Formats: sequence, structure tokens, C-alpha cells
Amino acid sequence: MAVSNLLLLALLCSMFAYCRGACAEPDSDTEAVAGKGFKLGCLSCKRRSEVTGTATVQWYFRGKGEADFYHIYTYNEEGPTIESDNFMDRVDWNGSKRSPDIQDASIYLLNVTFNDSGTYQCFFNRILFYDNYEYSTTVSKVVHLTVVAKATRGTASIVSEVMMYVTIIGLQVWLLIEMIYCYKKISTAGEEALREAANAEYLAIASEGKDNCAGVQVGE
Repeated sequence: MAVSNLLLLALLCSMFAYCRGACAEPDSDTEAVAGKGFKLGCLSCKRRSEVTGTATVQWYFRGKGEADFYHIYTYNEEGPTIESDNFMDRVDWNGSKRSPDIQDASIYLLNVTFNDSGTYQCFFNRILFYDNYEYSTTVSKVVHLTVVAKATRGTASIVSEVMMYVTIIGLQVWLLIEMIYCYKKISTAGEEALREAANAEYLAIASEGKDNCAGVQVGE
């Protein structure tokens, strides 16, 4: 039982470590509240993490009802540049830091307004360095943002919260079952040990009695 539990724990730990080390590309949230801040998520993972590279990021925006995108933000090894007066002093870099090899190009909008509703497009212009050549690639992500006056809870949020509680309850039930099982095993082992000790003591007394009887007979 103890060995199997240790193996299960080791497996879970290895899976957790693997998950933490892996890169994921979750979609950005798409609903912002007017007057508050909002993170526009944009992630692009390298398929081979051992390959070094550099990347520059560009963000474009098309307002709701407008036909064309316009350039609003650039981030490269020299730092950030706000390209549009409409977003001046309202955009902060929220992505990869201290590395030119950018995989997270998220930005944070300050004091969101209803005019910020629309489509945002993020471009990764990445160069990968191999032994004998360089490879350039461009990856784009799109975020459709809606600005509302008051936050609403989406179906995905409700489902994820319910699943979290179900998981917690399930783990607690599993732990309770394991504790009961272990208690019964320990209790049974203790009773068996007591019985064995009592039997051994009884046999020792019986053997000593036989020896005494034999000694009396010899003395007679």
C-alpha cells in the first residue's frame, strides 16, 4: 500500500512538473469593464524550446464598425513604443521580460473606454537561430474585445468554478476513504500482533509448566 501511494505521488509530481515546464497558448479574455484595466493576452510558443531566437511584437487595432486596422503598439529589444495617440499613456507591456526571445506578448490597457471595443491583432516577427542558418516566421493572434458597463459572468467561468468545487470535494472524499482504509489496516495489524503476542506468551507459559512437571517427576 505504501509503495503504491509513493508511486502515485511520484507520478503526479512528474506530471505537475511537466505541465509547469510546458508552454501553453490560452485565448485572451474578451470582455472588459469600462473605467478599469484589462489584459489583452497574446502568446506564441516556440515548438522547439532549445532553439534560440529573437522576436519583435506589433499590435494593431480596428474599432467597432471601422474598416481598417491601424498600428497602436510595438515592442522589441529597445523597449516599448506606443504608435497611436488614442492609446498614449494607456498601454503597458505585460509580456515576456528580460529576454529578447518573446513568447508572451500580452499588453495591459489602462482606463478602458467604450471606444476600445473592436478587434485587436498581435504579430510575432520571430527569428530562430540554427547552426548554419536563420529562420524567420510571423505568427498572428486575434482578440475580439467587447467593453461593457458592468462585469458579467460567462458560462465558461461558471462551469470552471463548478468543476473546481467538484474536484475539491472528490479529492476530500478520496482522502477520507484512504484514511479509513489505512486505519482499518493498522487496526487489523495491531489486533493480529496482539493475538500473536498472546499466543506466544501462552505457549511460553505452557512450555514452562511442562518443564516444571517433568522436573517434579524426575525428583520423585
